[in-house]
Formats: sequence, structure tokens, C-alpha cells
Amino acid sequence: MTNLKIGKVWITARIIALLPLCGWAVLAVARGGFWRTGIRLPSTANVTPAAWPSVAIVVPARDEAAILPETVPSLMAQDYPGPVRIFLVDDNSTDGTAELLEQWPDVKVLHPGQPAPGWAGKLWALRAGVDAAGEVDYLLLTDADIGHRPSSLRLLVTSAIGGDYGLVSQMARLRTRTGWERLIVPAFVYFFALLFPFRWSNRPGARTAAAAGGCSLVRRDALVAAGGFEAIHQSVIDDVALARAVKRAGARTFLGLADHVESIRPYPSLTTLWRMVSRSAYSQLRRSPALLAGTVLGLGLMFWVPPLAAVIGAVGGDAAVAALGIAAWLLMAALYVPMLRYYRLPIVGSLALPFTATLYLGMTVDSGIQHHRGRGAEWKGRTYSERVS
Repeated sequence: MTNLKIGKVWITARIIALLPLCGWAVLAVARGGFWRTGIRLPSTANVTPAAWPSVAIVVPARDEAAILPETVPSLMAQDYPGPVRIFLVDDNSTDGTAELLEQWPDVKVLHPGQPAPGWAGKLWALRAGVDAAGEVDYLLLTDADIGHRPSSLRLLVTSAIGGDYGLVSQMARLRTRTGWERLIVPAFVYFFALLFPFRWSNRPGARTAAAAGGCSLVRRDALVAAGGFEAIHQSVIDDVALARAVKRAGARTFLGLADHVESIRPYPSLTTLWRMVSRSAYSQLRRSPALLAGTVLGLGLMFWVPPLAAVIGAVGGDAAVAALGIAAWLLMAALYVPMLRYYRLPIVGSLALPFTATLYLGMTVDSGIQHHRGRGAEWKGRTYSERVS
């Protein structure tokens, strides 16, 4: 009888170990190729406008005095052949950013003041920049920590023209110098692509829509048709909200990984990375306790079960359980390898993905706890408790 019970336990263990293997196999072939990293700006070799469209570059800046001296010159050095103006919007900084902005006479500095009730601070700043820009053809919305190579704007505009896109966005290559950055940053982009597969987002008519807030070129008429920033003024995850609004209004959107755009913002510790992720993680789950519980269960099944099955099967002497666990773990790691290669990191780090996923789970749970304590999403001393659109 005891042997029978033990046999049933191992059968159950095999079934449980099989589930994540099947799950990763399904994701590999039926989730829009989320793990692929080859999506870049479309080729623009044959796109040469008769007259280059006008562009306004809008940079919202809140307490960015340490970073702007490195990024603003990269915007001023663009080799764009058409008319372009730069608008730096001070989002109520307290670290000397406002004074620093005045050192660039060739850029327009704006001080829109405190956000109106119900507005997210960044969107309030972006609206001020767009309003000041007036009747331009395109708007490049780029964060203060993003550095652009000289050809960046030209490639963005020609891609938008060549593909008739209302929105062209690039996921900037984030910094990966410290150990914590190398562990967490590639996974941040990987999980974003898992939630919003780029191929699905780029497909006209598909429900999926996403953008990267650090670098988004939007055609002004497409922004107007989408309702402007007023339509998404409460959104904490503003980039995804903008892409949804533009796509819903009938324009095409494009999102890809960047080759000419990089973030120079340092995240030297686990604490700084934790805050970066947790500030909006619960908002991504629509602030739903049910979705949070489902996320915990899903991450546990997909990321924890494979290594646990491998160890338990090996120690307990059940080769089938161990083999299923190892197979799921290796498949999981293999799907992560392209992202590590994109970041030029050793592919052996893919085996640590279960540990990284555990950290992300902790960040997400912490985000939910902070929300239910009344703190909401927090960014640079500003807390948002409003409902995310």
C-alpha cells in the first residue's frame, strides 16, 4: 500500500512537472515570437522625402540635473536634414534642473507648473511641450536619460514615412554595467515583450498595442486623432496607453528594439531597480488582486516548478520528473538567450532566470501592497493613486 501511495505521488509530480514544459512550448510558438530580438526599425534605404517634415523634440525632465548634460547634446547633434526644434520641459524639479536647462540657448525651456488634478506629471509636461511646438509634422517624445546617436531622428522619420506609421517607437538599450543591472535589466525587456509581443503590436488590427516611452516618434495628426494627451492623462504606464490610443484611432504603430538609442540612467543597486519596476507593476495588472494572485500562481508554475522538479526528481530517484524539470528549465533558458545576446551578456546567465523571475514577483507583490496601503505608484517623490486608463 505504501508503494502504491508513493507511486501516485510520483505520477502527480510528473504531471506537475509536465505543465511548465508544455507552457513554455506553447509560448515559444504561439506568443508572437516574443523571445526574438530581430525587430528593428524598417529599412529606409529607398526613402528620401522631397521635403523633410518638421519635427519637435519634447523632453520632460524631473530632477535630471545629473543626466541632462550627457543627453541633451546628443539631441542637438542630430544630422536631421529638416527643420527641428527642441523643447525641454521642467517637471517641477528641485535639484537644479530648471536652472541647468537655461544653459542651452538653442532649445526652448518650458515651466508648466504643477499638474492639473488627475494628470500624471509626465503627461502634463509632454502636453505643455506639444502645445508649445505648434503645427509641426512629427513629435519626438524622448526621456531625459536617453542618448541618441546622430542618425537617430533621421532613421525614425524615414521609418515613419516609409511604413506610413502614426507612431514609431524604440525600446532603448538600457544600461547593464553593474551585477544587478545585468541580472534584472534584460529580463525587464524580456517580460515586457512577453506581455506585449512586438510582432502583435506592430500588426494592424491586432488588439495588442505598446510603445516605449523613452523614444517615441508620433505624427501630430495621429496624436490629435487619438485625442491628444487629454485622452490618457491619468495613465501611469503612458507609453502603452499612447500606443493604444493611436492604434484605436486607426493609425499604424511600430515598436522595436533600438540600435541607435541608449539609456544612460544608472541603477547601481537592487533597491533602485526594485523601485523602477515596482512603481508601475501593479498598475500593469489593472490593480486587480485577482490578477496579482494569478500572476503569483503562473510565475510559480512556469519559473519555480522546473528547477524544483529537476532537483526533487534527481534526489528522489525519479528520472522522469527530473528529465521533465530539466527540459522545461532548458527551454525557458533557451528562449531568454536572444535577449542576453542583444545585451552582449554571457548566455549562461539564462539559467538564472527562475531567480530573476522571483525578484520580479517580489517587486510586483510589493507594488500591490504599497497600493493597498494608499501609496500608489511612486516616481521621484510623486505618488499616483488615480485609476490607470
